[in-house]
Amino acid sequence: MIEKREFKDLAHVDHEWLQARHHFSFGKYWDPSRMGFGPIRVWNDDEIQPKTGFPMHGHQDMEIITYVREGAITHRDNMGNEGRTEAGDVQVMSAGTGVMHSEYNLEDEQTRLFQIWIEPRAAGGAPRWDAKAFPKSDDRADQLEILASGFDEDIAGGALMIGADARLYGASLTKGTAITHEIAEDAHVYLVGSAGQVRVNGELVDTRDSLAIRDVASLQIEAVDDAEFVFVEAWETQNR
Repeated sequence: MIEKREFKDLAHVDHEWLQARHHFSFGKYWDPSRMGFGPIRVWNDDEIQPKTGFPMHGHQDMEIITYVREGAITHRDNMGNEGRTEAGDVQVMSAGTGVMHSEYNLEDEQTRLFQIWIEPRAAGGAPRWDAKAFPKSDDRADQLEILASGFDEDIAGGALMIGADARLYGASLTKGTAITHEIAEDAHVYLVGSAGQVRVNGELVDTRDSLAIRDVASLQIEAVDDAEFVFVEAWETQNR
């Protein structure tokens, strides 16, 4: 099963300082038929105006990943963490037993990002935050990279740690490049284009379009032009 959802069909909530598009039910947008995809609970496509952002607020029992597409976001929390995450880089937060945090665009330009929530493999645990600037070099081009993961072997290889049975992949492909990814058994895969166009198993994915993928053995991904995309591969905990 491959279900495509175009960017123009996403729910749009206008907060003036924030233009939010929701892939799944979130906040003011409620659709009982779109409550998530497997353990992937939230995928928000946010545009945050300069010098604005999300004031201090709380979360519990959720793995929250932020992938910055353009601009930068500055994080602060009640654990004493503070960090600035730029375009192409990633921050992660395990809410655990509870955390308070803020996310602000302190830049002079608009920030665009994907915020992704994944259900943890277990409730509770100590909250934590981390971020990583992934190298923007030729070594990163034309291949999949594991940006965040709940598995020790990936974390040892440089991925950010999350407390979920999931991996976040990202890739920047030059026009005409094709790659293949074998999907693990029972996985839910949710792929969103970040820039350019890719063709995935014959489906054209434009910037900010998405594919929900289930019961497919592999992905054949070709860059129609210079392109960037990310996807989550996640499992229901009882199936791991």
